Amino acid sequence: MSDIGIKVENLTKIFGSGENEVRVLENASLEVKKGEFAALVAPSGAGKTTLLMMLGCVTKPTSGKIWLGEELVWNEDHWSISDTRKIRREKIGFIFQAHYLIPFLNIIENVKLIPLVNGWDDKKAEKKAIELLEYFEIADKQKSMPSELSGGQNQRAAIARALSNEPKIILADEPTAALDMQRAVNVVKMLRKITIEQNVAIIMVTHDERLLPYCDKILSIQNRKVVTTTQNAHII
Repeated sequence: MSDIGIKVENLTKIFGSGENEVRVLENASLEVKKGEFAALVAPSGAGKTTLLMMLGCVTKPTSGKIWLGEELVWNEDHWSISDTRKIRREKIGFIFQAHYLIPFLNIIENVKLIPLVNGWDDKKAEKKAIELLEYFEIADKQKSMPSELSGGQNQRAAIARALSNEPKIILADEPTAALDMQRAVNVVKMLRKITIEQNVAIIMVTHDERLLPYCDKILSIQNRKVVTTTQNAHII
């Protein structure tokens, strides 16, 4: 069985045309294996979020190829899958800078939502949600509303929600930007633990160089290409 989590070959993204053409990425390639935690760093405007949205089957590339696991999802100029929403629900977990929890649902209802949409029965979805909330040490907050939790608690709930569909790929767009350093480190430690224990491939966009030692590799965008640096040691 392949150990590929995410693989990209010669990915290009162009916005506009003619005088208004902007090339964000050009023939960029990268690979993140299952069980690897990668950081994506680059200056603002370099295309980090655009790359993440293409990997998440949200934004269409201009050309190139994208594999999620063994599945080729983008092939040169078209999606190779019939339903991008389905692959996002079933294979990918998204974490953002803001938690985006639904404000009129309590915490366990937020975490259960995606499994229920994927057709899980309520008992199975609730069991999974409780397991995740216990894992992130906020099970005692399961009946609380997002407005009643701290920023760090809400972000842990958001990570639990991202894991609720048992994804093999997690895409995190600056998930620690709104947190203080200690809470940011705690979140990144959780992501690293998830990577190892659940054999998940994670790409995390970050501007904070202090978090890079927790990652297995660093991806950077330079001259519209993706450059990969493998870490030799980690802070545990």
